[in-house]
Amino acid sequence: QVQLVESGGGLVQAGGSLRLSCATSGSIFSIYAMAWYRQAPGKQREWVGRIHSGGSTHYADSVKDRFTISADNAKNAVYLQMNSLKAEDTAVYYCAAGRPGRLGAKNQDYWGQGTQVTVSS
Repeated sequence: QVQLVESGGGLVQAGGSLRLSCATSGSIFSIYAMAWYRQAPGKQREWVGRIHSGGSTHYADSVKDRFTISADNAKNAVYLQMNSLKAEDTAVYYCAAGRPGRLGAKNQDYWGQGTQVTVSS
């Protein structure tokens, strides 16, 4: 059973930065692509980006050039570096693990519990 635990959320002013971490229960990066999603109040869960085992990354247009996903195989962790934060980035952020090529929230196999990010304007 894969376990994912996010951390690093908090309150930050607009224009600031936060780094979220997702600790995994083992060496799963060779099996799963790791994704970040977010969900704002009253809205559907939104894909933020993902990283594959080879290190390739993909991002939603809304966060491209501001957010960066990275992975540390030795620490079994995935990170989401968020810069130039905006009020509309306020949401609960989740990391998820899914088989490569299986896109969309419904196709992710494992989820973390989420961490709240609040950006004040």
